[in-house]
Amino acid sequence: MKLTKDGVFNHKDAWLEKGYVLPRFDVEKLVQETAENPVWIHFGAGNIFRAFHANLAQKLLDEGEMKSGIIAAAGFDYENITRVYRPHDNMFLAVTLKADGSIEKKIIASIGETRTFDREDAAELGRLKEIFASPTLQLATFTITEKSYSISDQKGDLLPAIQADFEAGPKGAESYMGKVTALLLNRFESGAAPLAMVSTDNCSHNGDRLKEAVLAFAGAWTDRGLADAAFPAYVSDGSRVSFPWTMIDKITPRPDASVEQILRNDGVEQPEAVITGKKSSVAPFVNAEESEYLIIEDKFPGGRPPLEKAGVYFTDRETVDKVEKMKVCTCLNPLHTALAVFGCLLGYEKISEEMQDGDLKKLVEIVGYKEGLPVVVDPGIIKPREFIDTVLRQRLPNPFMPDTPRRIATDTSQKLSVRFGETIKAYGAREDLRVEDLKAIPLVLAGWIRYLTGIDDRGESFAPSEDPLLESTQAFVKGLALKKYDIRELSDRLLELLKNERIFGVDLENAGLKDAVLGYLAELLDGPGAVRRTLHRVVTNEDMSCNS
Repeated sequence: MKLTKDGVFNHKDAWLEKGYVLPRFDVEKLVQETAENPVWIHFGAGNIFRAFHANLAQKLLDEGEMKSGIIAAAGFDYENITRVYRPHDNMFLAVTLKADGSIEKKIIASIGETRTFDREDAAELGRLKEIFASPTLQLATFTITEKSYSISDQKGDLLPAIQADFEAGPKGAESYMGKVTALLLNRFESGAAPLAMVSTDNCSHNGDRLKEAVLAFAGAWTDRGLADAAFPAYVSDGSRVSFPWTMIDKITPRPDASVEQILRNDGVEQPEAVITGKKSSVAPFVNAEESEYLIIEDKFPGGRPPLEKAGVYFTDRETVDKVEKMKVCTCLNPLHTALAVFGCLLGYEKISEEMQDGDLKKLVEIVGYKEGLPVVVDPGIIKPREFIDTVLRQRLPNPFMPDTPRRIATDTSQKLSVRFGETIKAYGAREDLRVEDLKAIPLVLAGWIRYLTGIDDRGESFAPSEDPLLESTQAFVKGLALKKYDIRELSDRLLELLKNERIFGVDLENAGLKDAVLGYLAELLDGPGAVRRTLHRVVTNEDMSCNS
C-alpha cells in the first residue's frame, strides 16, 4: 500500500479493507483549481496544520463546499516539503487516537500545492509571489510558533536578524516575518486586493502579534525608501488587510513509533518518520487527539471558505479573547506546563502516564479548578468547567495519545507570562481574591526554575527542551546542587530572574509571590527525592473537596 495518488486511487479496495477513509473528491481537479484560483495558503506545514487545518479543508472538499485546496508553505524546515509531502504527492495519513481506544485512519488529500519559502530558489519564491498577487486568494493562515513573530529580545532591543532585514529590504529579507511582509508588499503592488492574515498559533492575541511584526517591517522599509509610502496604510486598513484573533486547541504530538507500527502492520509502505537537518521529526502520517477547537474573529475582507460547516466557530473579537484566555491562561495550557515541568523532573515519558500519578493529577486539578476557575470569564460558546472536565477526564489521561513532557516543555520561558502571569494579575486586581492564597501556581514556577538546573529528582542529569532563553535563564541556576539552601541565598542569586516581567508576566517580588516561589524552590532542591516530597506535601494540604 503506497501513499501516492496511483497507490491510493488505483488500489482503493486495499485501503478500504484496512479501514482507511478515502477522499470523496477528484484530486486532479483540486490540484488544477488550486493552481489557477488559489484561495487559501498556509505557512508552517507541520503536525498541527496537517491534523487540523488540512482536515478541515478535506471535510469541506468532501461535501463540495470547496473546490480549491490549501497551499502549504514551509518557511523554516524545507525538508518537510521535499522529503515528506512531495514524495507522497502531497497526501498524508491522519490517525486520530480516541480515548476509548478506537483509531480513525484517514487519507488527507486537501493540499493542492506545496512550496518552500526559500529565497535561494527563484522558482519557489516566484510561485509564492504569484499566489500572493492573485485576487482570488482570501486567506493566509499561520502555525509558525510564537517565537517566529518576535522582532525584539526580552530587553526590547531589535533582534539582529530583524535589524538586518530592515536594512536589506523586501528583496533581501531572511526572517520569517520579513519574508511574509515582502509577499504582502507584492500583493499591494499587484493591485492591493484584500486579504485576511490569520495567525492560528497558540499565543495570546495572535492576530495582533502578526500585525505588529508586519507593520514594523512596513514602517522600516518605507522609512528607508525601500517600499511604497502607502504600504503601511494598506496593512493598517482592516477593510483591506485583516489580522483576526483566533484560539486553537488540538493536541498533536510528534509522530509516534506505535502509530508507525500500526500503519506498517496494515501494509503501508515507508511510514517511518525522518529526521531533518533542522532536527524536526516528520512523517507521512500525523497522530492527534479527537478533541479540537478553533474560534476565529470573523474579519475576512476578501471572503472566506465556509469553515463553520466543518466545526469552526466564527464570532467577535471579545468572544475570541474570552475563549483564548479561558484555554491559554487557566483551563488547559497551564495544566500542560505544570505536567511538562514536573514530568521531566520525575522521569515521565508520557503526559497520559502522569495523569495516573495521584500527586500530579491533584496538582493540575488545583491549578485548573481551584486557582484558575475563579478568574475565568465565561465566553458563552464554551463552558469553562466543562472544558476543564474534558481536559482532565478525557484528553490528558488518554493512554493512546503519545504526547510527552519534553515536547510540552519546549519554549517554556515564552509561555509562563500568559499561562500563569495573567492569573496572578487577576488575583492582584480582585478584592475578593488574595495572591498569597495561590499555592499550586508558585509551586509550578519554582518547579520550572528547578527544571532549569537539568538535574532530575533522582539527582541525574537531563537535557531541558529547546527554549530561546535557555542559556540566559540557566545562568541563574548554574552551580545549584541538591542540598539545603537558605532563602536569602537563593534570593540574592535569583532576584533579577524573578522580577523579569517578560518571562513571568509580572514582577514576582512586587506581586507578592517571590518568597513563596523561593520557599518552594529551596524545598525542591533539598536533596534527591525532594521534588516528590514537596509536590506531595503541597497537594495533600490543599482542600479540593468543593472544587472538582
